[in-house]
Amino acid sequence: MMTTTAFVGADIFDGERRRQGMALIVRDGTVADIVADGEVPAEAETVRFDGGLLAPGFVDLQVNGGGGVMLNDRQDVATIRAICAAHAGFGTTALLPTLITDTPAVSRAAVDAVVDAVGDGVAGLIGLHLEGPHLSLARKGAHDPALIRPMNDNDEAFLVETREKLPALLVTMAPEAVAPERIARLTRAGIVVSLGHSNATYQAVAAATAAGASMVTHLFNAMSQIANREPGLVGAAIDLGALSAGLIADGIHVDPANIRTAIKAKSMPGRIFLVTDAMATIGTAMESFTLNGRTIRRSEGRLTLEDGTLAGADLDMISAVRFMHRRIGLSLEEALRMASLYPAQAMGVGDRYGRLATGARADMVHLTDALEIAGVWIGGRAVGR
Repeated sequence: MMTTTAFVGADIFDGERRRQGMALIVRDGTVADIVADGEVPAEAETVRFDGGLLAPGFVDLQVNGGGGVMLNDRQDVATIRAICAAHAGFGTTALLPTLITDTPAVSRAAVDAVVDAVGDGVAGLIGLHLEGPHLSLARKGAHDPALIRPMNDNDEAFLVETREKLPALLVTMAPEAVAPERIARLTRAGIVVSLGHSNATYQAVAAATAAGASMVTHLFNAMSQIANREPGLVGAAIDLGALSAGLIADGIHVDPANIRTAIKAKSMPGRIFLVTDAMATIGTAMESFTLNGRTIRRSEGRLTLEDGTLAGADLDMISAVRFMHRRIGLSLEEALRMASLYPAQAMGVGDRYGRLATGARADMVHLTDALEIAGVWIGGRAVGR
């Protein structure tokens, strides 16, 4: 039997504009319509709010961990479910669990775990992000240098095989570690290629982009910077309209002035969107954890290795939205797009995620006027915080 629910009493941000005096109609987990309050179908169950804003659920393409666990440490359905549940409490209704550079055996185990989790219907899971191992040693960040290597034929075959098993696959790689011809074959296979952890020149990035790369991983971090005669990966990400770029908006990873400059200068249609790059700490009080056997410590919003290198982020998506709105000065609507519509479009799933429009998934977040999470729904079902 078809279930119809009407969400009323809050302003509705549909991904494009804010609408008042309207009701969101959901049928069997899908947005059916947005109608005037007085036009709610008689058969609809009603969820009534006392103000606030109903907005598309957040889409996070880079989630290393949460709820006390990391995908690198344990590759199973329980881990993926814990990560998705931890981030749902902060408004993220669709995410890519992310495997940081690891061994081939761990990579295969992660793929198998995500395949099983998709089969089990884990709420909020939309695919997998493999960050490495085909990166630049010069821009390794917190990745284990002993595990970084160029891509070979077996690696390429593994990625193509993985994409056939999953609804979505994002792979971060450095142009200097993967030839444009490989990138072209990977993107033809349906893999979204993101450039990151790279010391590449503008020309190398342009060649990778021409081959099909369409994204840049955590803009400004672990990549060649803008210089007077060499724009590097940062300059290419901003200048090339074919590239979208993830951004860690916590005030630690990127200076606010650089964020404002990049947003003003970004060539479209590619967009800058928000990622958390979150680690195990999200939703917990833990003060340290391990990655590839190395201790990462949590202090004052930072996660660092023993030598002070930043290692992921202690960041949730609603905090990133508040930062972009309050500190960077974007409109709330644009900050919300950066957390939902733009990442969905970058992954090629903007018809189903990141918006509240007819035919889209009923993935939603209810925000108070203070931008606190008051409720979350995935596929029309309320989830606990």
